[in-house]
Amino acid sequence: MGQKKETTEPRVLAIILGGGKGTRLYPLTKERSKPAVPFGGKYRIVDIPISNCINSGYRKIYLLTQFNSASLHQHIINSYNFDRFSRGFVEILAAEQTLEHSGWYEGTADAVRKNISHFRAQNPTHYVILSGDQLYRMNLKQFMDTHIASGADITIAAKAVNRSDASGFGIMQVDKDNRITAFMEKPAKDLNIDEWKIPENSRGDLPAELEYLASMGIYIFNADTMDEMLDNDFNDFGKEIIPGAIKTKKVSSYIFNGYWEDIGTIRSFYEATLDLTKPVPQFNFYDEDKPIYTHMRNLPPSKINNADMTATLASEGCVITNSRLQSSVIGVRSIINQGCDFDGVIMMGADFYENDAAKADNKKKGVPDIGIGKNCKITRAIIDKNARIGDNCCINVSGKRYEDGDHGLFYSADGIIVIRKFAVIPSGTVI
Repeated sequence: MGQKKETTEPRVLAIILGGGKGTRLYPLTKERSKPAVPFGGKYRIVDIPISNCINSGYRKIYLLTQFNSASLHQHIINSYNFDRFSRGFVEILAAEQTLEHSGWYEGTADAVRKNISHFRAQNPTHYVILSGDQLYRMNLKQFMDTHIASGADITIAAKAVNRSDASGFGIMQVDKDNRITAFMEKPAKDLNIDEWKIPENSRGDLPAELEYLASMGIYIFNADTMDEMLDNDFNDFGKEIIPGAIKTKKVSSYIFNGYWEDIGTIRSFYEATLDLTKPVPQFNFYDEDKPIYTHMRNLPPSKINNADMTATLASEGCVITNSRLQSSVIGVRSIINQGCDFDGVIMMGADFYENDAAKADNKKKGVPDIGIGKNCKITRAIIDKNARIGDNCCINVSGKRYEDGDHGLFYSADGIIVIRKFAVIPSGTVI
């Protein structure tokens, strides 16, 4: 009998890129980084890529960030504590000064380069590079198996898009074996790119109108390839490293045919969140085998006192009294008093409950309690954490359209009103 061939599992290190200042998600990113923005009532955006890693069996995870890291640090510490037998970890690497590097991260590749000594200590054979602000479910183990089977040095996850959407992405040209032969960053809408269409043998059951492959900003690198590709001054994977690698390395594509949303703007964040309220949302939190992990808060069940709720998610620890809520997502510890009417509202909730003494002190100062006062009407709005909205307030119900930007008590973006974290909105306010 022949000797059984021994197979060695790859040693995979996951690196989640925390992004830059998150200016397009302002003011949600005023006091926190993009990955730390609350999502879906009880989660943070960063829980999505971390859970994808854990559900795929990859438990050595680094998160690279440099802006407003405190909230993210606290969330990671409270949420991800692996037992000592798994040897797993989720560790934040914020930009730091060393003898070799004195500045901020200058881009995605620069962030990885400046932390490569930390990564090498884990002796990985492969790196999975993920974004910290995308909404999707992906079997990263299947992605890795495909990468190894192809013999590629680098594999890029790709999403099929139509011609109109192609102008907003980096577009890849592939051959019949899914090897990437060229890369173009955001082709102009009037540019003829017919030669970049997906080959027929790679299309599978893709809809006919989806003819081009867009980079999702999700990569697998062989460890030695990563070392070689970062031995330069290039700062960005998408704009510099990948186009250069295509010329000298085998770079393959991995077509992902599931739901994927880049939630980098207030509008995309708002729409992706409210999609969760549909009977069959595009992103499914209700998967027994692949849960989305987050901070276990040990909160009491939500108390619903005679409320009319339609297509609405209510997280734990809420108290909702005699109100009407439609197409809304209500975060942890949300207090909504009687007579309120919500339509298309994302309320992120609170970090704590106020006790009776605090409420009495608020009353003396004329400051509303945390949460929503009586008889408030609110539509198409995002209410950030720990906001105080008094009685008889009307937010975004008059039909008035505000210019995008800061308006003192609130922020406007694409017709969506954002009430900032810790904001105080006096009783009777009309926005």
